[in-house]
Amino acid sequence: MIQSYLEEQNNIPLNIGVTGESGSGKSTFVNVIRGLNSKDDGAAPTGCVETTMEVKSYPHPNYPNVIFWDLPGVGTTNFPADKYLKHVGFERFDFFIIVSADRFRENDVKLALEIKRMKKKFYFVRSKIDHNLRDERDDQGSEFNEKQTLDRIRTNCIQGLQKQGLEDTNVFLVSSRKLHLFDFPLLQQTLERELPAHKRDALLFAMPNINLEIIQKKKEAFQAQIKYFASVSALIASVPVPGLSVAADAAMMATTVAKYQVTFGLDSESLKTLALTAHVSFDDLKAVITSPLAAQKITTELIIKLLYFSVSETVLMAAEEGARFIPFFGIPVAMSVSFTFTYRALNMFLDMLADDAQRVFRRALGLDTSV
Repeated sequence: MIQSYLEEQNNIPLNIGVTGESGSGKSTFVNVIRGLNSKDDGAAPTGCVETTMEVKSYPHPNYPNVIFWDLPGVGTTNFPADKYLKHVGFERFDFFIIVSADRFRENDVKLALEIKRMKKKFYFVRSKIDHNLRDERDDQGSEFNEKQTLDRIRTNCIQGLQKQGLEDTNVFLVSSRKLHLFDFPLLQQTLERELPAHKRDALLFAMPNINLEIIQKKKEAFQAQIKYFASVSALIASVPVPGLSVAADAAMMATTVAKYQVTFGLDSESLKTLALTAHVSFDDLKAVITSPLAAQKITTELIIKLLYFSVSETVLMAAEEGARFIPFFGIPVAMSVSFTFTYRALNMFLDMLADDAQRVFRRALGLDTSV
């Protein structure tokens, strides 16, 4: 039952519809939010001309239950807003993101009103904001003020939507090439807050590490699951077969730690992608890593090796095996020790990777890498 619960939690579907006109940057947004470059396998095609003519699904590479749907812009189809939603399969989506590179068009507003009528959430994203700031900086020179420029762009977008009948609507200013800047963190927080509780972790784990806060939130979400893995370990320890519990625990830990690694972006592929986008060498990122779990293939053998290096965990393993031979009370003692052993070990591995994720994030931004 515990294993079924954990599998169910790991497979909660989250379907996100992303739409916008050609050149709005929606396909780039779909790629970057999944940690991919346009040339990576599984990336959505990008270009200045309309590259999305049909509904196309793009599962997250590490969390395939989280699917971003690249939708054709309303203006590129022959369907009015209400028929458009039926055409793209409205019912499957948890929410919609409407992307524009400049101002939001009449078709965007019509689509938003129709989504609102059907009681689903939508969010306006003003993309390529870094381009706008660069142009303003070139035009204004020493008089340029970034905050004032951002406030003006946001206000203009909101007022334009209000004039077309959309009240109480937020606009998030985003740069797909610099997700940690501008309004993307606010967008992530808003999505997390407005999603049903059982879908929040699915979104959280699929999000890139855009700030230290999200790394901490991921760590806390993983910590909340550890008691379930420890309970499974204790139940396995009730089987009176010498060596079975330790072997099963190590295999379970390897699978769990591998999930920690990719979620924190510490597998080799994620680190290489980060190095490319942050203009930092791969070796520089690896240089701040202190745990033996990052940028490595996580195997049962590696987990067992690290456990034996930890004196306290080695003592617990020996105590668990020895407890089996105690008459009457041996199995309950072994179960208790096994729970403690797995709980402590997974927390230790999680701490290692979360600390490394913070160091890597800081190094990618050129900050102090101490945690």
